[in-house]
Amino acid sequence: MSEQDAGVRETAREKGDTRVAPGLVRFDLLHEDASGTKARRGRLNTPHGPIETPIFMPVGTVGSVKGVGPDDLLALDAQIILGNTYHLMLRPGEALMREMGGLHQFVSWNRPMLTDSGGFQVFSLSEKRKITEEGAAFQSHLDGARHFLTPERSIEIQETLGADVIMAFDECPPSTEDRPYLENSLARTTRWLHRCVKAWNREGRSSLFGIVQGGLHEDLRKRHAEEVCAVDLPGYALGGYSVGEAPEAMHAGVAYAAPLLPRDKPRYLMGVGTPVDLVTCVEHGVDMFDCVLPTRCARNGLLFTSEGKLTIRNAAFARDPRPVDPACSCYTCRNFSRAYLRHLFAAGEILAMRLNTLHNLHYFLGLMADVRKAIAEDRYAAFAREFRERARAQEAERTRGR
Repeated sequence: MSEQDAGVRETAREKGDTRVAPGLVRFDLLHEDASGTKARRGRLNTPHGPIETPIFMPVGTVGSVKGVGPDDLLALDAQIILGNTYHLMLRPGEALMREMGGLHQFVSWNRPMLTDSGGFQVFSLSEKRKITEEGAAFQSHLDGARHFLTPERSIEIQETLGADVIMAFDECPPSTEDRPYLENSLARTTRWLHRCVKAWNREGRSSLFGIVQGGLHEDLRKRHAEEVCAVDLPGYALGGYSVGEAPEAMHAGVAYAAPLLPRDKPRYLMGVGTPVDLVTCVEHGVDMFDCVLPTRCARNGLLFTSEGKLTIRNAAFARDPRPVDPACSCYTCRNFSRAYLRHLFAAGEILAMRLNTLHNLHYFLGLMADVRKAIAEDRYAAFAREFRERARAQEAERTRGR
């Protein structure tokens, strides 16, 4: 354990540790990179099977990863997917989820699942919500109906959904928010965490993760990590990053904050990010990531390849017989040309979104497999450095070619 990590845990004990049972998720730290980084190789054991970390989690906000089915995700070897409390409570609703036997059964997914608490979505509603000590009142983006989400209700809904990992209900201000607001927000989020813990059914199948906020202020991040880590939970997350700040500022913030979280528990960086973000933040000790980027970009015709980003809608690919990425073994690259994918996109065919999504998810999941291998072989420092250098060169070439 680092001095920084040990200091946070000791301070947590001094402030009055409120330990709880670890739940049904267990994290095994298998290996730590010996090439000068904080990268870790681990395994998160869940009721629906193990997850090899570091891992990228495709986002299935409303019970579906856009553009692909569960069979596609299995073929891609997606080990875990996400659902979202806010969206699922609005439609199809908690009652139907209970009637259908939970989210796994409803969507025919037998591997692990994580649900976000709904906090980010509620707080992104801006003018349509009001935060009080009790919870968050908001209007549905679907029909304007009024709802009230509290820490207790968020936990209740997530347990009805039956996810393996559920998230504490927190306020999620942007990392660039001014300090006075952040300080008030952190204090409320800590109080809400204790309410989440009381509501959490420790004998159930869902394991609760706490969330550390604090913006880009190192002292606030440290203080909040002390408060959150005073509750012994199955895992911890960093929230409030990649919501307006420059990538370099986010990387520096994660480099400081990730080691504040317990060494023996999984560390989850919420809502991040680009391939460079993933590679860099693994270097700082992060184990779990999620982001809509690969699926959203796929629907907009932007593909990630070993040779850099490729905008498939460009006219330059109208007669290009090559696959998207000659080095890729995904279904899309094995069977279809750039010309065909460009035609599908230009014609507005739904198949374009599916084939693009299959490719992008294959790229992201394959990248994480390469990351795990590099850590296991104690060469992660070189791997990360070379990846970033290659990405910079590819982006510079792409910019010149516009």
